[in-house]
Amino acid sequence: MALTRLAHFSIRTTDLDRSCAFYERILGFRRGYRPPFDFPGAWLYMGDDERDYGTVHIIGVDPDNPAGLSAYLGDKLLPASGTGTLDHIAFLATGVRQMWETLRAEGIAWRDRAVPSLGLHQVFIEDPSGVTIELNYPAAEVAGLDLPNAAQARPGGIA
Repeated sequence: MALTRLAHFSIRTTDLDRSCAFYERILGFRRGYRPPFDFPGAWLYMGDDERDYGTVHIIGVDPDNPAGLSAYLGDKLLPASGTGTLDHIAFLATGVRQMWETLRAEGIAWRDRAVPSLGLHQVFIEDPSGVTIELNYPAAEVAGLDLPNAAQARPGGIA
């Protein structure tokens, strides 16, 4: 048996709408088919292809009605924010200037970092649940540019 690739990642949140808005407006995912589970949620896709069942599964946690989620996925404590023992999730990307503009317009703080030995420029952001997202761009996209001032963004973003 061999693993072939990561299928998706799931995030539990108490604010389903805010989390979906982040992944849709900031990262360009789109909502698509999701089975009729007994708990709220959304499956988010990259592009129009739904063969692989989505890349991001957002799981809505309803503290007043946990039965459906608990029966399907089991009980888990929901941390207030962050990634728990998972440090971050990373994507390969292009169009770093457009991403900077989007982050600034949406009021989302970010951190830039270069990985010179790999030819990568990284942008780190956090989703509404505090999950760290790493976006990896070709270093050539930022060659000769002054990096923007990420501090101009409003912390929190995505109202």
